Amino acid sequence: EVQLVESGGGMVEPGGSLRLSCAASGLPFSNYDITWVRQAPGKGPEWVSVINTGGESTYYANSVKGRFTISRDDVQNTVTLQMNNLKPEDTAVYFCNSLGGNWPWGQGTQVTVSS
Repeated sequence: EVQLVESGGGMVEPGGSLRLSCAASGLPFSNYDITWVRQAPGKGPEWVSVINTGGESTYYANSVKGRFTISRDDVQNTVTLQMNNLKPEDTAVYFCNSLGGNWPWGQGTQVTVSS
């Protein structure tokens, strides 16, 4: 069974940075487009970013474009989301999955941006 583990969250001040990691066990990431989504308190899920197989193409929600960077390491079976210039509205639990949401969702990692 595939298991996803998100890590790297924390509390930062506005303008700060965090680097989230998504690790998978049970199958190789390399065959899948991988996405990050987030869910803020009291709100529905929001798509954040996606990276295609091979890593040549990346896409971002307008709300994070220019601040977040997604990358992948298929040897380590991880996908990373580098988040810079964080804003309070980025506060959410962040999850990763295949683009189709094929796998059981992990616990996510909490990101809190507050002064």
